[in-house]
Formats: sequence, structure tokens, C-alpha cells
Amino acid sequence: MIMVAIAIVFTMLLAMITPVAWVGLLIVAFSLYQSSQKRKGKRAFTGWLITVGILGIILGGCGSPSEEVNKDTNAQAEKEADQQAKAEEEQKAAEEKKAKEEEEKKLAEEKAAKEKAEKEQQELADSFGLEEVLVSRVVDGDTVELKDGRKVRFIGVNTPESTTRTEEYGKEASNYTTEKLEGKTVWLQKDVSEMDRYNRSLRLIWLEIPKDDMSEEEIRTKMFNADLVLNGYAEPSTYNPDVKYSDYFVKFAREARENETGLWAYGENGTTKGDLDQKEGKKTATAATPKSSSSATTEEPGATQQQEFYQNCTELRKVYPDGVPADHPAYARKHDRDKDDWACER
Repeated sequence: MIMVAIAIVFTMLLAMITPVAWVGLLIVAFSLYQSSQKRKGKRAFTGWLITVGILGIILGGCGSPSEEVNKDTNAQAEKEADQQAKAEEEQKAAEEKKAKEEEEKKLAEEKAAKEKAEKEQQELADSFGLEEVLVSRVVDGDTVELKDGRKVRFIGVNTPESTTRTEEYGKEASNYTTEKLEGKTVWLQKDVSEMDRYNRSLRLIWLEIPKDDMSEEEIRTKMFNADLVLNGYAEPSTYNPDVKYSDYFVKFAREARENETGLWAYGENGTTKGDLDQKEGKKTATAATPKSSSSATTEEPGATQQQEFYQNCTELRKVYPDGVPADHPAYARKHDRDKDDWACER
């Protein structure tokens, strides 16, 4: 009976696992019932039914754990796969967020650096009195028209004529200025004078904002007035009071003349009027003055008159209020700004 009880308990435990075990349990129960009926003297089926039931319970119970284990294993694997996929998605999202934040930070830093650079450039421009403008049209080598309609005449330089009349290398100078300036943004700098008598603004032209506007290296590489002289497209032409860079322009012109660059290839006087021509004129006049005797000097007053030089038109007009023509002893090319063979006319 003890063995039967243990078998019953064992089979009940197994029966809780699968439907097959439940069927086996029912068969065992029915067999026990039949056994009790047999003891009462009634006819009943026993023996083999109990064996069948126990076998069913054992088989069902033994088969179930494997299925349950597989099921649990699959479920666990699926759960782990889901967790891994979720973790990967979260990692990917975190990486994308980090990359986006880094990109935004980089853009912000670049923007800040650009704004800082622009601010520094503007402060430099303001310190040198530079005005940013757009060149819409080139009139000739030394004159341009701006987008706002103003005409600008370059200070301190004179390119060969290419409009009302044509001088050697005039077209080349005009084409060069067109190539360099037309449609470009540049910076204007005033020296002293505001405008000439043709209502043209008198300005220096900077292609870039300089860090030091009196640095020779900066003038050579960033100022267009100097560029014209250095490359032989213009001669220096100084008019008071706009003389801030005149010494540089003369120095650059001498370099270009020594190398026979541009307009200097046509001769030591270039192809138009300028400061170096006047210096040569002084030497010639001095050489023409007789040196042998006092009588020769008194007999040739005209030679003495040829040495009549004036620093600027203000000084000349003190003596000749209406200016002087080209054949006058006081005539100087640098005082004839409009090149009409009349100097310092009002």
C-alpha cells in the first residue's frame, strides 16, 4: 500500500505537467477504483490498467520537461535577442545623438570663429577709415564707377590714357584694372582730399583689409594703386595734400623702370606723365644752364626761367593765379591733372 501511495503521489506530480500525464492519472485512478470493487467481490478490470496508466504518466511526465525546457530556452533566447536589439538601437541612437551634438558644436564654433574674424576685420577697417564698396564698371586704368554710382579716381598714380585719347599701354592698363576690379568688392581709403574738380572721389584702393596700412609688404600685396605701379601699368603721380604713400609709389616705379616692366618697356620716361618724368626734367634744365662765365648767364635769361618749379598748385597760383600753359617755364606735368596741357587752371 505504501508503494501504491508513493506511486499515486509521484504520478500526481507528473500529471500536473502535461495532458498525457493527466490521462495516465485518470487511468490509474480508474484502476484503483476497479481494485476496490474487486475486493468487494465485484468483477473489475485491474492489473494491466494500473500499469498502462503509470506508463502514460511516466511517459507524459518525462516528455514534458524537455518540451518545457525547449520552450523556456526559446523564450529566453527571444527575450535576450530582443534585449540585444533594443540595446543596439539605444546605442545607435546615442551615437547619432552624440554625432549630432558634436556637429552642432562644430558648426557653432565655426560660426563664432567667423563672426569673430569678421568683427576683427571690421575693427581693422574702421581703424584705417576703410569703406567697403562694389565696383560695377571700370572707366579706364585709374578710374572706376561704383555700384552706388560714384566715380573713383585712384590717388597717387596715373595710367596711360585709353578713353578720350590713347597712349601706349593705355588699353593694357584699362584691361588689367577691369580684370582685377570689375564686379569685385574692395575697400576705399581717403588720404586728405575728398573729390577732384570732376566730382570724382579721390581714393586709395585696397583689395584686402591690411593689418598695418603703412607696412610696405601689405602695401605691395594688398593695395591696388601700388599694384598698378609695381606691374608697370601706372606711373606715380603725386598731388598735395594726398601724399601719404607717394614715397612708396616712387620707389615701386623705380623698380618697375629698372626692370622695364609694362609701360617702362617703351623708354625711361614710360608712356604717360608722372613724378619720375618731372625729376628727369629738373636734371635736364640744370644741365642746360651755362657754367663758363657770368656774361653767358646774363645773356640767357630764358635758361634761368626754365628752373621755375613749384611744389603744388597752391604755390604756383600765388604767382600765376590762372595757371600756366604747357609752354610756360613754370609748367609741370604733375600739376596738369586733366592732361589738357594747362597746369593749375581754375
